[in-house]
Amino acid sequence: MKKKWYDYLWIWSILYFILGFFNILFAWLGMIDFLVPLFMALFFRNKWFCNHMCGRGQLFRLLGKDLKCSRSKPTPKWMTSRYFRYGFLVFFLCMFGNMLFQTWLVASGAQSLREVIKLFWTFRLPWNWAYTAGTTADWIAQYSFGFYSLMLTSTIIGLIVMVLYMPRSWCTFCPMGTMTQLACRLPDKK
Repeated sequence: MKKKWYDYLWIWSILYFILGFFNILFAWLGMIDFLVPLFMALFFRNKWFCNHMCGRGQLFRLLGKDLKCSRSKPTPKWMTSRYFRYGFLVFFLCMFGNMLFQTWLVASGAQSLREVIKLFWTFRLPWNWAYTAGTTADWIAQYSFGFYSLMLTSTIIGLIVMVLYMPRSWCTFCPMGTMTQLACRLPDKK
């Protein structure tokens, strides 16, 4: 089967983290991974993006299946359950909301810019080499640090479940996948 251009989007996932490592403002590019799947689900009423274009899913498949980094054990039923999937979405949206709140605090002057990446929403890693103060408004940089933290944390979670279970186990509870699934179920306005 001939490969299509979108079969190489796993490179985008790696490139995103490399660019953000050296300049945190590149974290804004991750909004593509948020908006495109939602727009495609809303307008085309399918999960084509998740099944074909998701660079993260492709990366997990490449590492887990092709490079044999996965134990390929069945994903636990609790992890694929609707309760876990929606619970993880709510948790993720709360963390996203907190990130937006922190950005608003910096924008309003109530808080100063924190040049840290938070792994697993808890562990603070200094990341001050990736941003030069004054390059842009502090709130733009704060959003970048927060968004990169979310993307990095979710990728690490995906890598952990990829190693322990099936290569694309992350996809069973991915917040974007859950949101696109919900968007596909919205009633048509026709």
